[in-house]
Amino acid sequence: MTKKGLIILISIVFGLASCGEYQQLLKSRDPDLKYQKALQYFNDEQYVKAQTLLDDITTYYRGTDRSQDVLAYLARCYMGQKDYVSASEYYQAYIRNYPKGRYIIEARFQVGHCYYLNVADARLDQTDTKKGIEFFTQFVEYYPDSPYAEQAYKEMGELYDNLAYKEYLNAKLYYNLGTYLGNNYLSAEIVAKNALKDYPTNKYQEDLSWLILQAKYQQTLNSVDTKKLDRARDTEDEYYSFITEYPESKHRNAAERIGKEMKKLLE
Repeated sequence: MTKKGLIILISIVFGLASCGEYQQLLKSRDPDLKYQKALQYFNDEQYVKAQTLLDDITTYYRGTDRSQDVLAYLARCYMGQKDYVSASEYYQAYIRNYPKGRYIIEARFQVGHCYYLNVADARLDQTDTKKGIEFFTQFVEYYPDSPYAEQAYKEMGELYDNLAYKEYLNAKLYYNLGTYLGNNYLSAEIVAKNALKDYPTNKYQEDLSWLILQAKYQQTLNSVDTKKLDRARDTEDEYYSFITEYPESKHRNAAERIGKEMKKLLE
């Protein structure tokens, strides 16, 4: 037998032995043994096996001090399996049952973290994003000095960015509709302004501000004569605000052209 074949054979033997041991554990009536073996499987990153054993002993330990250990490790097992919905449910169950438990800081952080990891594309429903922000906000209020606090702030900021980006996409959609069935440029302007107001530190501020300037410019171009000068002044003011706020913007040249056109129109 070749060396490679021998290694494969040994692996199969150990695999069968391990499988046999696991099957015996499932049949065992010793909850302490199952608990200890579950932790071993967890540490070896065999999360499904660990979870199954922990599920078997949940009822036995209910009402005891070890119950919160079992619940916390079940949540960790689901985290290891990247099943963030189930992990969140177990962590929330821990919070309800052990509001002052030894894993409470971890549990409160991980609920927000699960929503963060499970967040949908900005084009889709953002319910999980909002829930993540809600739990992170509570967490940093309760535990501002926690080792998790820095990460909580970082991930919460990214969740706010996600909401801001969704609003940017909505504003862009209105802008692209133009004058179809109404003044969609005004709708684009309103949505973008609200996004800046609601999410003042988001990373899409420049894009939103540029879209506002473009929307005002298009409204000026499409305006009736009685409103054109007022809108031109408004667009010019927006132009000055934009180049003051973002002097190195990638849109600087395009903004300058709008500014010059508005100045010429007002003259």
